[in-house]
Amino acid sequence: MKNFKRFLKYALPYKFQGILSVFFNILYAVFTTLSYVILMPVLNVLFGETESQLTKPTFPGWQNLSKEYLSDYLNYGVTYTNNTYGVERTLLYVIIVVIAVFFFKNLFGYLGKVLISFLKNNVLKDLRDDLYTKLVDLPVFYFSEKKKGDVISRSTNDLGVINNSYLDTLIVYLREPLNIILTLYVMYKVSWELTLIMFGFIPVSGILISLISKKIKKHASAIFSKEGVFLSILEETLGGLSIIKAFGAEAFVVDRYEKETEEMREVSNKLAARNSLAGPISEFLGVASIASILWFGGKMVLIDQVLTGGTFIGFMASAYNILTPAKAISKANNSLKVGNSAAERVVEILNTINPLNHFNKEIDLPVLENEIRFDNVSFKYDDEYVLKDFTLTIPKGKTIAFVGESGSGKSTIANLLARFYDVNEGEITVDSVNIKDVSVKSLRSQMGIVAQDSMLFNDTIRNNIALGFGTKNEVLIKEASEQANAHEFISNFPRGYDTLVGDRGSLLSGGQRQRICIARALLKNPPIMIFDEATSALDTESEKTVQKALDKMMQNRTSIVIAHRLSTIRKADNIVVMGKGRILEQGTHEELLGKKGAYDKLVQLQSLA
Repeated sequence: MKNFKRFLKYALPYKFQGILSVFFNILYAVFTTLSYVILMPVLNVLFGETESQLTKPTFPGWQNLSKEYLSDYLNYGVTYTNNTYGVERTLLYVIIVVIAVFFFKNLFGYLGKVLISFLKNNVLKDLRDDLYTKLVDLPVFYFSEKKKGDVISRSTNDLGVINNSYLDTLIVYLREPLNIILTLYVMYKVSWELTLIMFGFIPVSGILISLISKKIKKHASAIFSKEGVFLSILEETLGGLSIIKAFGAEAFVVDRYEKETEEMREVSNKLAARNSLAGPISEFLGVASIASILWFGGKMVLIDQVLTGGTFIGFMASAYNILTPAKAISKANNSLKVGNSAAERVVEILNTINPLNHFNKEIDLPVLENEIRFDNVSFKYDDEYVLKDFTLTIPKGKTIAFVGESGSGKSTIANLLARFYDVNEGEITVDSVNIKDVSVKSLRSQMGIVAQDSMLFNDTIRNNIALGFGTKNEVLIKEASEQANAHEFISNFPRGYDTLVGDRGSLLSGGQRQRICIARALLKNPPIMIFDEATSALDTESEKTVQKALDKMMQNRTSIVIAHRLSTIRKADNIVVMGKGRILEQGTHEELLGKKGAYDKLVQLQSLA
């Protein structure tokens, strides 16, 4: 219920649509009841089972308006028409009235559904926006622990389930009980004995449906989880299709997927079996109650003669009218359980606290003037420290390169500086200001990052370069591209800067993708640049071209270079050799070669001595 209330808050901005929908649904319930009630006095008069009303009844005033007056007035109208114009005219009028009642019933039902559909679409949009904003706001490490497919499933399928189940259920709970109450009230006024028989079946139906729906939420949760697994497998398969084919692993991945689909089939069958039981049981018990009413009511008409035939037919029609809303309520109950299951998965994301936002977000970091300092920094991803007591000063305008074996902590340094992760111990300062004490946005605004994985979005080259820049100044984009040695190859495309790059830049070569990423960073024009193995995935020719662009980029900037290829960092002002999270040695290229230590061994291995 807590999740139900939470998501209903999204409907508050559109309460006018909701109120109108409720209003029209109430009118729908009223006219639904009226469509059956109106038959009773008419049938009684037509069948000659009610004494004809020859005198027009006197209006008692609005305060004293009663059922008897309305019944007498209707009887008088039918009697007068029957005596004056004949039975055929009376039947015509009855048909017109019935058609009018059913017209308004369906009109109000339509308006109620249309308005609730508008409300659902508005709520779904806001839910999607909030969840997407939350996902973008969450730190990088949150997604390293999650399956992408599961996150996508929660953001798409689960949201739709919540929206449909909660809002549809709300309308059902507002409209159908009112429909039942109005109908039962009319039935009670006609015969309280027969109405009690109807009441006897309601608690039995409720208990049985409750027992059936107990495991629905559990099965629904399993299905939603499996859908997330499916999306994860598909995402991995499409991303690694070339590897799968290269290693002949088609049968392996197909077998893995089929095992998941088999488990999904079993759970879906169990859920379908329980979901499908509610409606038939509700209808069977309803028919059983109607059969009982038919038995006892028939005796009251034919034997005891305490009830007229026309009234009894109208009563039976009203009793049957309860079956449809009763089935709707039982289905809504199951739908609510499914919605709760989906809501728990979405709320888990919405309630996730971003640890990076625990600190002051209002203070902006001043532009770098002197130095960046790592002071006794220690960090671990799980239990083992990746950095331990790491201390280093990076002066403004200098190029600092980090080298070392994989897992030595090189990339972790860049991730900590950009606050993709937070240090466990120690502190990182920019001009003596702890980066935890300033807004993440102001910190990252001073940084440009060019990574090994040249990430491009499935958009135009222009939009990829201008990512996060706000405006798309053609002159600045061109200047950044020229500095990145990218303008020439971009201009050779038929559509130039409007060329689509494909999924993750798949329509471009590795060197072209990387130069566009460099142009993107140059357009930002940050005082601090981070190059995380920016050329390690390139061939020799592409590396030379990209390295020229990088050399231009590092001029007059504080640059942090993480590299495997030592040929790219010879000109660095300080080369830091890392090993198991600690600094093994540091100095210029020539100084480190002279020490004949760890760096010299790396150079020897790469045949650069």
